[in-house]
Amino acid sequence: MQHQRNLILAIALSLAVFVGWTLVANRYFPQTTKVVDGKQVALPTPASTRNAPAMIRDRTMVLRESPRVAIATPALAGSINLKGARIDDLVLLRHRETIAKDSPPVRLLSPGGAPDAYFAQFGWGGDNVVLPGPDTVWTADAATLTPNRPVTLSWDNGKGQRFQIMVAVDASYMFTIRQTVANAGPGAVAVKSYGLVSRVGVSKDPSSWTMHTGPIGTFGGSTDYSVSFKDLDKAGDAGKRFATTGGWLGFGDKYWQTALVPDQNVAVDAGFRAGDGEVYQADAAGAATMVQPGKVAATQQRFFAGAKEVSVLDAYEKAGITHFDRAIDWGWFVWFEKPIFYLLDWLFVHIGNFGVAIICLTIVVRALLFPVAQRQFSSMASMRRVQPKMKALQERHKNDKPTLQQEMMKLYQAEKVNPLAGCLPIFIQMPIFIALYKVLALSIEMRHQPFTLWIKDLSAPDPLTPVNLFGYLPFTPPPMLHLGVLAILLGLTMWGMQKLNPTQMDPQQQQIMMFMPWMMMLFFAPLAAGLQLYYVMNNLLSLAQQQFLYARTPGLKETT
Repeated sequence: MQHQRNLILAIALSLAVFVGWTLVANRYFPQTTKVVDGKQVALPTPASTRNAPAMIRDRTMVLRESPRVAIATPALAGSINLKGARIDDLVLLRHRETIAKDSPPVRLLSPGGAPDAYFAQFGWGGDNVVLPGPDTVWTADAATLTPNRPVTLSWDNGKGQRFQIMVAVDASYMFTIRQTVANAGPGAVAVKSYGLVSRVGVSKDPSSWTMHTGPIGTFGGSTDYSVSFKDLDKAGDAGKRFATTGGWLGFGDKYWQTALVPDQNVAVDAGFRAGDGEVYQADAAGAATMVQPGKVAATQQRFFAGAKEVSVLDAYEKAGITHFDRAIDWGWFVWFEKPIFYLLDWLFVHIGNFGVAIICLTIVVRALLFPVAQRQFSSMASMRRVQPKMKALQERHKNDKPTLQQEMMKLYQAEKVNPLAGCLPIFIQMPIFIALYKVLALSIEMRHQPFTLWIKDLSAPDPLTPVNLFGYLPFTPPPMLHLGVLAILLGLTMWGMQKLNPTQMDPQQQQIMMFMPWMMMLFFAPLAAGLQLYYVMNNLLSLAQQQFLYARTPGLKETT
């Protein structure tokens, strides 16, 4: 068994284990049965929000068609639609669409009938009672919602029942929704409150094995990444249903999230549905409640609409929302990825440049892994030292493989070389490299962060490429051929590392390894510049460590 074959096998097995675990670890939950409260059967969430509008109009025009309450916080701006009690107009003030100075803030929510409609709605279902619906116009007790001033929406059905929705918002991205029904009628009424999030169209960020986008939630104490938009298309109105106490559900993009957060101590029927015209809905509702004459029934839930900022998600999770930090698809190595992120964020806060923070993180990681990498390089160096003898044995016994294997084992024993010694360090390092990949790929904190010179956004691919003569030729190469400077440096540094490793005896494996640096260069070309920067720096440090080993072992570098 040859060392290079073990190296390839170790890498393949590591990736197979990671991908396999990611697929197997998705948890599926049984559909819930109907909720019953005494003699009252729980009422379904209204389906009207799951129908696409007949005509799409300009957003500004749609916003003017109904009375509204303004939203003004340090992080959010927008309005609440008093027709239907919908939060359907929201932009994120801390995040811009592009890196241009005049770029508008990221728009997350839009009203129905406008492009990319996306909104939250809160209401009631019930029996023998006139209920507010999507066309109900509510009355507000204030013109603007701020963190210091909640707004209460009111509506009277004229039959003795008065409905109210009190909306509060914090300084980040969380709304608190308190729904009450006051029954002044002659008889009891059965009502149940619900919350829903409706969106038109799938996420613009495609879901992959490294990142889930689309329907997401925590049910029964576990976060479910298994439901996709395609699953909902197949399930239709039946959808995917979950019975849970605690948790949350909504829709996630790469950097943005909406989520309904029911009372964490109340059992709810929650899930996802699909309607006509690529309309998708997440909804949650508790059991029906009998409201006696002269009584008031109240329920409370929360609604998150904002950016997946790690510190913000962590704060809500610590405040009691189960696994809310898992809105970011950290994956299997979350226990390791988050500490890496915290270190990177700490470095960024103290240094002020995210690219330099990535370089410093790379140095820290390489320093911690120095003994492990040194063992790996030492094993490679030992194999390089005995390589001439191995080649001689292969020539001598090329037609007698059993004898060749016996002689190779004797050689390993005589030279005190273990061809498997370099595999264990690879297995140890693989989770770390995957964790770093995920941290840099998913972190919104890196979005739109500049590095130096031409790199103005580390979350985007390196914009400078010799393929179009650095912009002098009037065309834009396709993503896989957009070989930026960092991607080319990555390929060159991998090629340099390969030259310092033992030469593979098998001609076929030699050809595979010869193309490996350039295949990795093409793979990384369309990825974020921050990722490329990390791996270039990591390769440079690996080269330096290998040179350090050769300097301590005179004559080893010249061995062929």
